[in-house]
Amino acid sequence: MCGIAGFWGPPSTAGAMRPVLESMAEAMRHRGPDAQGHWTDEAAGLGLAHARLSIIDLSPAGAQPMASADGRLVAAYNGEIYNYMDIRGELERAGLAPGAGWRGHSDTELLLEAVAAWGLEAALERCVGMFALALWDRAERRLTLVRDRLGIKPLYYGWAASASEPTLVFGSTPAPLRRHPDFQSNVDRDALCAYLRTLYVPAPLCIYKGLRQLEPGRLLTVTAEDLARRRLPEPEPWWSLRAVAEAGQADLFAGSEAEAETELEALLADAVGLRMIADVPLGAFLSGGVDSSTVAALMQEQSERPVKTFTIGSTEADYDESGQAAAVARHLETDHTFLRLTPAQTRECIPLMPRFFDEPFADASQIPTYLVSRLARDTVTVSLSGDGGDELLGGYNRHVIGPGLWRKLRTAPGPVRSALSLALAAGLDRPAAALLEFRQRNLPPDQREHILRDKLQKLCVAMSARNREDFYRRLCSWWTAPETVAAGGRVPTTLLDDPSAWPDIRDFAQWMMTMDLGTYLPDDILTKVDRSSMAVSLEARVPLLDHRVVEFAHRLPTAMKIKDGKGKHLLRRVLHKRVPMELVERPKQGFGVPIDAWLRGPLRDWAEQLLDEGRLRREGYLRPGPVRRAWRDHLSGRANRQYHLWGVLMFQAWLEEHAP
Repeated sequence: MCGIAGFWGPPSTAGAMRPVLESMAEAMRHRGPDAQGHWTDEAAGLGLAHARLSIIDLSPAGAQPMASADGRLVAAYNGEIYNYMDIRGELERAGLAPGAGWRGHSDTELLLEAVAAWGLEAALERCVGMFALALWDRAERRLTLVRDRLGIKPLYYGWAASASEPTLVFGSTPAPLRRHPDFQSNVDRDALCAYLRTLYVPAPLCIYKGLRQLEPGRLLTVTAEDLARRRLPEPEPWWSLRAVAEAGQADLFAGSEAEAETELEALLADAVGLRMIADVPLGAFLSGGVDSSTVAALMQEQSERPVKTFTIGSTEADYDESGQAAAVARHLETDHTFLRLTPAQTRECIPLMPRFFDEPFADASQIPTYLVSRLARDTVTVSLSGDGGDELLGGYNRHVIGPGLWRKLRTAPGPVRSALSLALAAGLDRPAAALLEFRQRNLPPDQREHILRDKLQKLCVAMSARNREDFYRRLCSWWTAPETVAAGGRVPTTLLDDPSAWPDIRDFAQWMMTMDLGTYLPDDILTKVDRSSMAVSLEARVPLLDHRVVEFAHRLPTAMKIKDGKGKHLLRRVLHKRVPMELVERPKQGFGVPIDAWLRGPLRDWAEQLLDEGRLRREGYLRPGPVRRAWRDHLSGRANRQYHLWGVLMFQAWLEEHAP
């Protein structure tokens, strides 16, 4: 796991290029503290920078940027190819291994030789892994940027706007790009609108004008002619989630549920086993839920010693999963590390978030994700995570109850639904929420959900949807009219708004799962995991997102995913062979912190400073009116506006850290 960066501009000298590349590498040292390297092609004006976190082949033979054996290809690469030894064996059997022998046993070297032997796309199709790649072809003077299938690893690119001659910059995050002397850090107000809607910046947008994120499963090839004309071609898919989803639905698994369980179990065991390959200590995050418990259980089955597992606990009872995690750890006999943090210790991390996330990002579970990563990094360099199970196998409430709810809502006339939605949004949600929360208090503890009121707010917004796609979009939105909040911006078209890019899937639950895999998963969940873990130089691996698992999951009928009012049915069956049902079966709790109460209490002064009306007017990015109204409503208790406000606050904190 590493950080990559570089630029391609007019021909220069190594002496002029080296300081810029060194500065770029330094900007991402937290992603790769073990070594920083750079490489230049002075005649072409191209430079590559790399910050290395050594995981496989810790020797200098694994250092980057790295050239192929014939010297034609040079790569800066971030990620892991877990089946690299299998691909290496295939090259050797075909007589395509380097004539002088392998220099080491890194997956970077393997990838370069596979590309040299078979071509880029044929090599990528063989890879099981996560990666972002910058590949320079010295003979063709061609640069190719590649991102893995699901978007586990990030990659940004764009023009250095103030350069007198065309200069392309690229890197793992915007931080190294800001180090280029010609970079201009102007905020893209349309991207700000998109961010306020979903609380993350969706690909291909970037918060900086002129920069883009390379979307998952795509590659961008830039030639010398493109550079000279300051023209970037559209990225092309080398793997398509939409194609996988549609093919899977056209060829649904025809076997029994038991046969599907057996196949899923074998795929997961192999995915977990591959991700246990490392030359450094590794462990697993363990929340005690279905996904992380399954990963930990499959790890322990394949380990000769107790697997190291890690859990963060909280003194806030409604947000503490540590007891369940400890019970699972005891059952699996893992080497478990648990740390219970006070609210004060947790709040101390908030100022760090804009620094490491590098773009506005407002999923508050970033805080515990960072903390559990920091805890794990004390003893391991790699940690496996259970992320992806919800999106793949119907784990969210919108997957489970959304289709039935929409069928009922659509029978009511649109004006009636709109009027009810407006009434509830105007404040009538408070007594309704109080009634529901009273019901919660009278349920057994294992049946409560502390996020019930938040779900009611979402339902209020979704009631007036025009169709099922609009219903889903509203469930995924917070500021539903962000252009009234972001000054001078409009909501750009993203996957949420583009019918031509939607998968052709009749089953609404499966349609939502696939849309989540293409939007919320890479832009929120995987961004959170990447930035939080890389902030402490920890590699996080996500076995449930092995592309073979993803492809099989799309062949499963929805009835094998959602059954008896619960999602992830088959995954639960796999887990219950290893962990008693009562240890993991509980309402979905989420991985968060009590932002709503903190904003009314210990974070109030911090928030007031960032939300000051005069400050908002001077900065000119956010309209004070709707922001101050949301703040007053939240402080008074008339409504819970924690998500809307957290989105604004994380933008304001990011702006303070990275002011243009």
